Parts: sequence; structure tokens; C-alpha cells
Amino acid sequence: MVVTSDASGILEARLQAAGFRHVAGCDEVGRGALAGPLVAAAVILPEDAEIPGLRDSKMCTRQQRERLATTIHEVAISVAIVRVRPDRIDRVGLQRCNLQALRRALKRLSTTPDYVLLDAFRMKRLRWPGLAVKKADVVSKNVAAASIVAKVHRDAAMRRYHRKHPQYGFSSNVGYGTSQHWAALKEFGPSPIHRLSFYGVTGFPEDSPRENGAESPPLARDLEGQPACEPAYEPEWEEETG
Repeated sequence: MVVTSDASGILEARLQAAGFRHVAGCDEVGRGALAGPLVAAAVILPEDAEIPGLRDSKMCTRQQRERLATTIHEVAISVAIVRVRPDRIDRVGLQRCNLQALRRALKRLSTTPDYVLLDAFRMKRLRWPGLAVKKADVVSKNVAAASIVAKVHRDAAMRRYHRKHPQYGFSSNVGYGTSQHWAALKEFGPSPIHRLSFYGVTGFPEDSPRENGAESPPLARDLEGQPACEPAYEPEWEEETG
């Protein structure tokens, strides 16, 4: 039996005792997904915020995460969300996009943080003092809150994508590489929201014809067999603040 406990908030307590009032937590979700956006969130909670059940998003059920996200948006001093499209990840690279998204989320906060807490990622040339801590969502309420907000936002986006591309099972796998997802990729090819730079998304080398005149990976098609297309309205970056 796995016992999980709420984020302790020990980092915020020590920082606030040292005079840092507005401590921001920042986290991202979707790094390892084969499809869909990378989402980063930054959150500043009040010093006295008490949110029962607040912990790492991976330790919560969907119902718990959605309840927590609603509470976080209601009580937080500031919340910012940044979403990075898959084609930008392909063009710029995952790590660079990850760091850019975290930085943009922090800059989009409506209240300037006095101190920044990050989950593992060290960031150079931050405009605020900060600390990167492994498993920060265990000891920081703000990082745990950012994890919840980012996860709920991304999962909702993937369920919307599922309505356009149901063959990939995005409503359940949220873009990660399950066996059903890999089978759909092999049958249908990648969709417009797949990360083509990720290994295996456009096929594996051992599966490709080796003779001259080998075919290119198949174009993604919808369930009626028509070529899929990228929605023209979706910006490369999407940002929300609250």
C-alpha cells in the first residue's frame, strides 16, 4: 500500500520567515508525451493557504486534481499557464521549450514573486532569486499547486483533441505512449499534434523499407481516410493568467 501525504510547505515557511512574502512555484507536464502540448504553470498561494489533499498531480485521481485545481484558482494570489505547441517542440527542442515555458509562466504572473521554487530544473539568469529542488512538489505547496494546474489544463486539452482524432485514444492516454497509442500510430500515422521529432512517432528504422525508392512515413488521416490538417487558429504559444 502506497501512502501519500500532502505537500508540506516547509520551503515556503522558511522563505517567508526570511522575509519572502510572495513565493511562486513552477512546474510543467507533458515532457514525455508523444503528442499534444507541453504545459507549464506558475502559482503564488497566500502565506496562510491550506488546501487539503494538495500534493503532486501524479499522486491524485482525476476527480481529486480537478477539485484541487478549482480551489487553487479560487484562493491563489496569481496563476499563469503557458502551453507550447508540438511543432515548436519539434523545431526548437524539448529542453529549450521546457525552460522557455517555465520562464514565460513566471513572467505572466500578475503579482511579482519575491522568490521562485522550481521542480528540479535549474534556470540561469532568472530575474528573481530562486531554487531548484528535486521532488519539490513534496515540500512546496506552490510547486504542487502548479503541478495540479498544469496537469488539469493539459488533460482537458487532450480530451478536446480526442474528439478530432479519436483513433489515438487521447482521452485516456493523454498523448503518452501506451500500446494502443503505438498501434494507432502504426495504422494511421501521426496526427497534426504528434511530436514528429520523438523517436518512433513517424515509424522505427527497422520497420522502414531498405530498398531504393522506400516510401516516406504515412501522412496522418482521420477516420474517414481524409488527410488531417493543423487547426489554423491555434497559436504557437498559448498563455493564461489569473
